[in-house]
Formats: sequence, structure tokens, C-alpha cells
Amino acid sequence: MRNTLVLPSLILLFAFIATPLPVRGNASPDPVLDIAGKQLRAGSKYYILPVTKGRGGGLTLAGRSNNKTCPVDVVQEQHSFRNGLPVTFSPVNPKKGVVRESTDLNIKFDAATSCAQSTVWKLDNFDAALGQWLVTTGGVEGNPGPRTMRNWFKIEKFFGNYKLVYCPSVCNFCRGLCRDVGIFINGGVRRLALSDVPFKVVFKKV
Repeated sequence: MRNTLVLPSLILLFAFIATPLPVRGNASPDPVLDIAGKQLRAGSKYYILPVTKGRGGGLTLAGRSNNKTCPVDVVQEQHSFRNGLPVTFSPVNPKKGVVRESTDLNIKFDAATSCAQSTVWKLDNFDAALGQWLVTTGGVEGNPGPRTMRNWFKIEKFFGNYKLVYCPSVCNFCRGLCRDVGIFINGGVRRLALSDVPFKVVFKKV
């Protein structure tokens, strides 16, 4: 009787050990949502707007100084009622149609300028006169790698809203900066620059 009970128990134990456990794949980052609660889509046009009202409007382009119109930097509209220029987002994986949090992407103004350069955002060289890393245009869209490190930004969740971040991960062996994008006021112009104080934003579909 004892042998009769032991044998089925051993068979059941062996079957349990031999059965592979289900493997859960890496979950994708959460999608970025616009103010209507809809997912941001690659290639669609959006305004990037500040969460805090009364401190400027959306984002647009401006020259570095009165005597220099090109390249054009990314700046914030002075007046809060102005939405600025629309942008499009291009994730590092062009097959991904949804823009996701903490994922490398290109940001591009959907606008024409008098400058012979693209409107793709990039991190400019360090401006020693201003002591800032400014966000400018003239970047390259796509082609992730060490040569395009300065063209990649991320959107991250921040206290229920979002913030823009420069922390590219398109090159595994490259060492780069990793900081929030904030507002640097120079001569009355609200310029986007790397900062310890993030620029809190929302997204509005055009």
C-alpha cells in the first residue's frame, strides 16, 4: 500500500519540475499621452505647452543674438496664449508608431526657416559666454549611433505631467550628458537648455 502511494507522488513531482515556467517578456514603457488622454503618435503634429500658466507659451524658434539669425535655437513663446510651432516625434525604432516614455526620439519643428538647416532639435556645443548647454536645431533625423548622440531626447513622466530629458542611450559605449531640459532666460528670451530644474510640459494635438 505504501509503495502504491509513493509512485504517483514521484510522478507528479517530476511533472511539476519538468514543466517550464512561463517567461514574462520585458514590458514596453508606458505610452506618452496628450492632454486628451490619447497616445502620442509618431509623425503626428503636437504643441509642447507648459504646465505652469502665465510663464510663457509653447515652443518656437529664435536666433542666438540680434546679429546672428542662424542657427536658430529652441525657445519658449513670451506670451502664454501662444501655442508656438508644432513638432513631430520620431522614435529611435521607426517601426514604432507610439511615442513611449523614457525612449530615445527625435523632435522636429514642422516649420520652414530661412536657415539652410533642418529643424530637428539637437544639443548645441557648450556656450562658454552663457555657461549653458542650449537646445538648438540643425540636427539629423534617425541614424542612431555615436555620431548622432546630440540629436536624441526623451519624454519622462514628472509629477503627473511630463518633462523633456537629454540622456541618449543610442550608443552603448559612449559617455554623454544626462540632464533635464529646462528654461534659461537670457536677454528676456526664454531658451531651452540643460538644467537642474525641468521644464514641465503637456502635449496638445494640432
